[in-house]
Amino acid sequence: MVYQRSRGRARAGAKAGAAEAEVDFGLSEEQRLLQDTIRGFASKECPIARLRERFEEGGGDAALWKGLVEMGVAGLALPASHGGGDLEVLDLALVSEVLGEAALPVPFLGQVLAGLAVSWGGSDAQRDRWLPRLATGDAAATVALAESGDLWQPEEWTAELRAGRLSGAKRFVPDGATADCIVVGTRGGGLAVVEAGAPGLRARGVAGVDRTRAIAELDLDGVVAEPLAEGEAVSGRLRDAALVLLAADAFGAAWRLLRMTIAYVGTREQFGTPLAQFQAVKHQIADDVTELEPARGLLWYAAHAVDRLPERAAHAAAVAKAHLTDRALAVARDAVELHGGIGYTWESDVQIWFKRALFDRAFLGTPERHRERSAALAGW
Repeated sequence: MVYQRSRGRARAGAKAGAAEAEVDFGLSEEQRLLQDTIRGFASKECPIARLRERFEEGGGDAALWKGLVEMGVAGLALPASHGGGDLEVLDLALVSEVLGEAALPVPFLGQVLAGLAVSWGGSDAQRDRWLPRLATGDAAATVALAESGDLWQPEEWTAELRAGRLSGAKRFVPDGATADCIVVGTRGGGLAVVEAGAPGLRARGVAGVDRTRAIAELDLDGVVAEPLAEGEAVSGRLRDAALVLLAADAFGAAWRLLRMTIAYVGTREQFGTPLAQFQAVKHQIADDVTELEPARGLLWYAAHAVDRLPERAAHAAAVAKAHLTDRALAVARDAVELHGGIGYTWESDVQIWFKRALFDRAFLGTPERHRERSAALAGW
């Protein structure tokens, strides 16, 4: 399996005479630095007290997002010609993992997906208009894909675009009530851009299980919309990128829960003995680790496939999303159980990452749905 970009530090080869080439399937120094930098930012700028405050209130944190934008996160995978970092979905996945680990209340998911949609499917004029503003965060953006009835996939969208006017309804739109630019999925698997404030657009925030992320419902009644020039050609790839980012977020959240649980059972005593000394507890944590960590390969391969292997991307992304979000929820349930009675209370911080994992599992379709898709894509 190869997931490292050629411009990174990974090397591959075979023996040639006396010389033995090295095979390195690890991240490059730049990718490790990217994660370490964001991890350091999150630790400094969003300690648990601040995160808890935002969780209690619900919604995002504009100051945290501004800090990430200034670090280049919003434009990480956008073309350098339009002010972006010219990186790839794999790099976005590495960022998403750290954001899930920290449960940062920022509009990363919608912003970067909208940027990818315009970058991949927009005309030159559309790219020139939107990408520089998305890269700098001057325009807030999101994607509106879901529809009532658990309809998430491009082939299921029913929002109708006729003569530049869009009608329909979208559900579970990340930060949909505050976005300046909304990329909407349309009938036939197309994509169209709708601007905030357009007549006929009604957006209302709704309560979601994950209070670190705001969601909204959109009603579109003949709203002026501009179709992306290559929207139908890229909507599937956009869906696959979204699945990878959700899998990465869940992976980060699961590891945070594991570390919290290990710390807790090391100090909590029962019958005068730390819980960590009980064999059953050791086995439960060991099982979680051994099931979660190998899934990292699924995540990196799926991201690489979206970037470089279009013929494999849909299957790899579906498998990664199904498996990692399922594993994350299993870890979350064990974390609640091993925290004992306190784990079930509002006062416990475990709930923050538990609910993050719940969102990642449900958004864009459940694991069961994507296992069905992966089986069909594999010809079963």
